[in-house]
Amino acid sequence: MRHFGHIPATARKELFHQEPSEFGADSPLGTLSVALGATLYSPATRPRLADDVLKQAARGVVSMVLCLEDSIDDAEVPYAEGNLVSQFGDLEGRGAEVPLLFIRVREPGQIQDLVQRLGPSARLLSGFVLPKFTEERGEAFLEALAAAEAVCGRRLYAMPVLESPELLHLETRRAALAGIARTVDRHRDRVLALRLGVTDFCSAYGLRRTPDMTAYDVQIVANVIADVVNVLGRSDGTGFTITGPVWEYFRLQERMFKPQLRRSPFQEVRAEKLRTALIEHDLDGLLREIEMDRANGLLGKTCIHPSHVLPVHALSVVSHEEFSDAQDILRPERGGGGVMRSAYTNKMNEVKPHRAWAERTLRRAEVFGVAREDVGFVELLTAGLAD
Repeated sequence: MRHFGHIPATARKELFHQEPSEFGADSPLGTLSVALGATLYSPATRPRLADDVLKQAARGVVSMVLCLEDSIDDAEVPYAEGNLVSQFGDLEGRGAEVPLLFIRVREPGQIQDLVQRLGPSARLLSGFVLPKFTEERGEAFLEALAAAEAVCGRRLYAMPVLESPELLHLETRRAALAGIARTVDRHRDRVLALRLGVTDFCSAYGLRRTPDMTAYDVQIVANVIADVVNVLGRSDGTGFTITGPVWEYFRLQERMFKPQLRRSPFQEVRAEKLRTALIEHDLDGLLREIEMDRANGLLGKTCIHPSHVLPVHALSVVSHEEFSDAQDILRPERGGGGVMRSAYTNKMNEVKPHRAWAERTLRRAEVFGVAREDVGFVELLTAGLAD
């Protein structure tokens, strides 16, 4: 699979200076952690789940989480587990290419049980999402994952969700983060990414952000995100990919503040109707939050609606300017450091301080591609929606 693989090859050539590379479930962990993109969640109770998976794959979704936890009622768990086994069998029988598929469980004991019940169709499973992850709970989850790997004979990845009150409360946060860091470091070869449970963070204080606000406007949440990145997202080789929080809105809401999308990028390509549609569905707030995610060290995003996927992927594409800067910074002859004016003549590129950024940018360029010099996120959005 590849990002933007659902649009025609001719359209990709017009959009990309460097097209997104292909990847699959057997690609290296470092590639997959960057390639997750918009990870679409779906309740495991959906009766036509196999059809849903293939439908979303055809629309450009490359990673999905089939949820047995908060998205379903407690009483529905036995049915949902049985439905998952049946739907995986259906997908196995069709032989079609599927996205990276993860199951969000509630308890460690579900992991090995589900892998055993899945049987041969477990080959379609990429791993598990581990909720309310702490040092104590996390170790049990990861040991269960290792046992399940022995059952199915293949690598299964973990995506811990950081959402526990211990992580949110100031008096316990430092110890909680240190414990999580110890746990994931012991299992580094199977931890694909760390996910943030911002809805649970808000719940602990009876808060809910409006569609006019990003997670970063809720200061108590922004502080937790900053501390998580500080401890677990470092660029010195000890860090992990940390994904952005869920955007909860997808239909028209009463708006208090002005839209957050400038008109000019849309006017330049005659896409004002697209701008109007994005605003009507509160996706201008999502676009701003995606930009804030990347500025704060997060990559990819949890999504609960298919309409969120394309914006996440469009804004994950590396611009031609970013690519030019990253390449200049990483040229072998620059190994000794120094400062140079960017090829776009609009900024300073300082080799040593900007090296980690440049390396991160080129990893993103590999899986999301590099836009042509005259192509921006509006053209990428328009091309994806036209398909």
